[in-house]
Amino acid sequence: MSVSRDQNTRMLTALVQLRGALQAARLPLELPGVVELRAARQQMIDQLEDYAIPRQMSVDAPLLVVVGGSTGAGKSTLVNSLVGRRVTASGLLRPTTRSPVLVHHPDEAHWFGQDRLLPDLVRVQHSTDDPHSLQLVAADTVPAGLAVLDAPDVDSVEEHNRVLAGQLLAAADLWLFVTSAARYSDQVPWQHLKQAAERSTAVALVLDRTPADAVQTVAAHLARMMASRGLKDSPLFTVNEAPVSEDGLLPPAEVADIRAWLVALAADTDAREGVVRRTLDGSVRTLARQSHTIADAVEAQLGAADELRAAADAAYDDASASLAAEATDGTLLRGEVLARWQDLVGTGELLRSLDQRVGRLRDRVVNAVKGTPQAADRVAHAIEAGAESLVLDHAESAAERVHAEWAGSDAGRALLAPGLERATEDLRRRAEAEIRGWQQEVVELVRSEASEKRASATFLAYGAQGLGTALMVLALTSSAEGRAAEAARPGRTLLDAVLGAEAVADLVERAAASLDRRMAGLLVEDRRRFHGVLAGLDLPTDSAEPLRAASRRVDDRRFEQARGGADTAIHDVNP
Repeated sequence: MSVSRDQNTRMLTALVQLRGALQAARLPLELPGVVELRAARQQMIDQLEDYAIPRQMSVDAPLLVVVGGSTGAGKSTLVNSLVGRRVTASGLLRPTTRSPVLVHHPDEAHWFGQDRLLPDLVRVQHSTDDPHSLQLVAADTVPAGLAVLDAPDVDSVEEHNRVLAGQLLAAADLWLFVTSAARYSDQVPWQHLKQAAERSTAVALVLDRTPADAVQTVAAHLARMMASRGLKDSPLFTVNEAPVSEDGLLPPAEVADIRAWLVALAADTDAREGVVRRTLDGSVRTLARQSHTIADAVEAQLGAADELRAAADAAYDDASASLAAEATDGTLLRGEVLARWQDLVGTGELLRSLDQRVGRLRDRVVNAVKGTPQAADRVAHAIEAGAESLVLDHAESAAERVHAEWAGSDAGRALLAPGLERATEDLRRRAEAEIRGWQQEVVELVRSEASEKRASATFLAYGAQGLGTALMVLALTSSAEGRAAEAARPGRTLLDAVLGAEAVADLVERAAASLDRRMAGLLVEDRRRFHGVLAGLDLPTDSAEPLRAASRRVDDRRFEQARGGADTAIHDVNP
């Protein structure tokens, strides 16, 4: 298949965009199956960075053959034997921790620099036990156009070895998968081979370390297993169990077929490019398809976050509504507040005085308020304490409700930190400040209204606090009925007589509205804690659709490349 340079460039751009979209598609919430999805997403990013993007940048680079397989299958010995000298050490103890070894032709070292395949592995020219390094070995016995990489065991007991093995196999143009008569039916290797078949990765199997009298039987069974798992067209080589030389090599005859096949593949430019294109296209196709699964997972994350946020909002909306209702329905005019209010207004003497002439009323009010400043203060203090308790009760209930609802889901449970089940530590202090601020505001409302009516300076000096306290009580009972409304009636009668019924109605409305606003504001900070937890997830709200769009662009570029041969032919005839 002929693919133009422009088509390669467009595909490269699409792959880079897909990587960016995958990186943005974070999955922070602990939803069912998210661990596997996170691993899949990271593997996709690694596949793009380790193989798809670098290979798309250099489609003419040598064919990379990764030798992988089971523990003890003889991979390192096979690599040494194919090269003709010891280039990689086989381990006597398992697991063997060492860096992977890449053997290449001396003239092709430039293809394997740090900016090429497997860019996260540091290039070294010497033997090392650092698994984060890639040891490069030049050998003129490796044909030009071919490179061989010895990978760790796919079933190693050491996790890093298993992860590295998977990473290296995912970066291969061709898998040379090595197994043995004792390990060929193991599950882990076949999981990797299944992935290779799904991605259309070129695969050849080597049945190694098999007694001569068992080769035919085991190979036949292995061939049937390959056919049933989508690998019926993959070559199968056998290597008899044979003595290893002091240099760690098998007899040349044992690996002659494998070496001849690799040399022929390296020499045939079209065949080599076909293997590269097939594996690359299969990898890209799989990445594009799997991206939609990640996009679905992102949408599930956003939906779960919305549900958690809605649960918090519902709890605090209800708490705010209840708090606003109870702040004005007389709930607070009971207990200590009611007792102190009754101390201030007496048992009816004040009301009886209102039957007298208005001119005499002012003097009586001045005397009453002037003589009871401590009683008015006690009412204000009781209101403050009662309002604080009311705020705290609703805040505690809201926090407990959100905590319980979040704890009922996997996503929410993982976000709960100590203290979220309680109101914020500084709520009492903030409530105290707001209630005091409200009380001062109410007193100023009375002072301002009385000033407009040109009340006497003596009255303003001694009466504002007492009248303000009466207005507070009226605001706390502005929506009340029954006993609470009756208990507040003396204050209304007093204020109507002093300021006028119309002015008092306006003052009560303004004082109640201010109290409602201040009460609602006190719960905002507590609600914001839960919003902050969700915001801290850094879950992009627009990452699913860009990921789907990036996947579609990759598919478009694949189809464009698939038409490359025909399109190129037409272009040649019609410039």
